[in-house]
Amino acid sequence: MTVSNIYSVAVDGPSGAGKSTLSKEVAKELGIVYVDTGAIYRTIGYYIFTQGIDPKDERAVAAVLPEVQVDMRYGADGLQRMFLGGTDVTEKIRLPEISMYASAVSAIPAVRAFLLEMQRDMARRSSVIMDGRDIGTVVLPNAQVKIFLCADVQVRARRRTLELEQRGTPKPYEQVLEEMEQRDWADSHRSAAPLRPAEDAVVVDTTNMDFAQSKDAILQVIRRRTQP
Repeated sequence: MTVSNIYSVAVDGPSGAGKSTLSKEVAKELGIVYVDTGAIYRTIGYYIFTQGIDPKDERAVAAVLPEVQVDMRYGADGLQRMFLGGTDVTEKIRLPEISMYASAVSAIPAVRAFLLEMQRDMARRSSVIMDGRDIGTVVLPNAQVKIFLCADVQVRARRRTLELEQRGTPKPYEQVLEEMEQRDWADSHRSAAPLRPAEDAVVVDTTNMDFAQSKDAILQVIRRRTQP
């Protein structure tokens, strides 16, 4: 297979592993489409938040799914923007309180089924690098490249604390670490598509890597798997 063919790259890993940031840059370098599935779940979580619904109430969440209008568009800068009912919610879904809503709704089978075909259709239409927590195991089980991106939870918490400061929504490191540990546990213990590496995934641990080293490691994996 050559890079001119349509191919899929699945990048999974825990919160704060750098999946989105790295995948965006890798997509630019390779000239393929970046799909942030976490943003899609965050959009659902944000809708549930605005409706005052308990995100762990499976029946209540499933009942409103037919009225949720999620759309994903790409701006002039090539970056993915999320729309809910025609309104751009790209910034709102990144508010800290939406993280736990996203985690809760993503554990609901009805939500995952609701979004599954949307994600698979993107991969059928063009070469993609798609990141999330069950891309290689559930969403794109036949992806040509599967990467499980991880790092020590304390390192991930420090990175996320810095990210929140730069975004203007600071949180104490201790709080970020506690919430990240809770998210890790919830994501890996849920009954629907728990977080785990696919059997044929390449594990990339970025604990002791800077951004450039992490990006290079991912590119090396992709090129090995997609070039003849």
